[in-house]
Amino acid sequence: MKHSSPQRTALGNFVRRHFQALATGVQIAIDAVVVLAACLLAFEVGQLSGGPGAAVPLVVYLPLWSLVVLASLGCFAAFGMYRTVKSLLNIEEFAAIAKSTATAFLVVVSLLVFLRSAGAPPPGADAGLFERLRYQLDLGLEPDSYSRLTIGLTFVALFLLTSISRFVSFKTIQNLYRRGIGNRNAIVVGTGETAQWLTRKFLLIPTLGLRLRGFVTMEDDAAGRAADAEGPVAGPVQAKRLEDVPIVGTVTELERIVAQHKVTEAFVAAPTMEEDRLMGIVEELEKLGVTYRVVPRFYQLLSQKVRIETLDSIPLITRAERRLSVPSAGAKRLLDLTLALIGSLILAPFFVVTAILVKRDTPGPVFYRQVRIGKDGRPFEMLKFRTMYTHMSGDAVTPSNEADPRITPVGRLLRRYSLDEIPQLFNVLKGDMSMVGPRPEMPFIVEGYGPLERERLRAKPGITGLWQISYARNEAIHENLDYDIYYVENRSLLLDCVILFLTMFAIVKGTGAH
Repeated sequence: MKHSSPQRTALGNFVRRHFQALATGVQIAIDAVVVLAACLLAFEVGQLSGGPGAAVPLVVYLPLWSLVVLASLGCFAAFGMYRTVKSLLNIEEFAAIAKSTATAFLVVVSLLVFLRSAGAPPPGADAGLFERLRYQLDLGLEPDSYSRLTIGLTFVALFLLTSISRFVSFKTIQNLYRRGIGNRNAIVVGTGETAQWLTRKFLLIPTLGLRLRGFVTMEDDAAGRAADAEGPVAGPVQAKRLEDVPIVGTVTELERIVAQHKVTEAFVAAPTMEEDRLMGIVEELEKLGVTYRVVPRFYQLLSQKVRIETLDSIPLITRAERRLSVPSAGAKRLLDLTLALIGSLILAPFFVVTAILVKRDTPGPVFYRQVRIGKDGRPFEMLKFRTMYTHMSGDAVTPSNEADPRITPVGRLLRRYSLDEIPQLFNVLKGDMSMVGPRPEMPFIVEGYGPLERERLRAKPGITGLWQISYARNEAIHENLDYDIYYVENRSLLLDCVILFLTMFAIVKGTGAH
């Protein structure tokens, strides 16, 4: 039997305790290397171009590259690219890359003018504050010596290389979390419906970096039972586990629970709890050095974009502007038409081959037509390649796995790579659908929508979306509406491009819907 050496054990404990700080340090180092690689790549391409400044030697660019590295890393930090808590599917980080790159470009160009080599001040010269500052910060920069093409290419390469680098880093961190490396121990305070819903998310997405130690219940008194009574759950006396997660104690035992389970994060998920009681729990967690997050009483409202206003000293919550601007809507439609036209032309041979295979596989039509509900509740007829037997297809729950007896042999292949969705390019051209948006649901499901669910009908439905590239893609759409709500509240042309990129990655991997 092998035993780990004390040195290896100590190193492992150190890495586990400081994983987030170490990961951030490594990421900063990687980003610096990526920025330098972008500078060098742009320099080589600029040299090959033969344009103005192409003959400038590499050594002249070194002061500029130092400035680019500092400006880029500063912008990455300013736009939140080193936060440990990531957004849904890390979507916001890809948007931050574009904003950081554009800002860094503006910063560098501005500093090139300000920090250009000023030389020594003439003897006895009465230089102003601005000029004296330039002399002090003189980096020997000579903007006229640099190729404008090279500078522009530097930031184009920076955007591309950083996007690739961050995507690889994100996947690497996900794999480490999935293997249990670097996970933070967490507890959920509360055992009601909200707490269980939150826990299901933790269990569904193992790459959040959280190791859920268990639920913490309220004391077994009237107030505690009332705080936990937002859903049909069992108290600590009747059950020892919820959602297959243990109940580790009550809020009166927080000190013991935190020490015993080495808890570093807590999620207080009891929205109906009285404010005084909530503040007492929060103060206790703070005293124990535990990072806490609270699910607010109106979390369904706050899951959408809101604006905080004040009436004298009273804070008020109101809905933020929800409509796409006319330019944004026009740009999205132009992107839809361009991609749909190009896709239809390129995939024309595939349409023919697939039609033949579907027709030869089983009797029935090539296309499956089904009424779905689109933007603002308007019904439309959605097209798909038929993947199920004709007598088994209808307005029923969508198959959740490849073993579903309704799926045909060819249909299994089409569903694995999401190729059955390709005919919806015609729905995009017609204007019923978009390339990216919430997945359209069947009428009988939409009839049961409440106010929150109907929020997803504010956007045109899409061929792909956040749900399709998420860990919940094998679950029912109407049970994972938070993906669609997030998209509706944050939609933009940049977000669409990120989702399309991740969709292509998922298709290549073969992780489409079943």
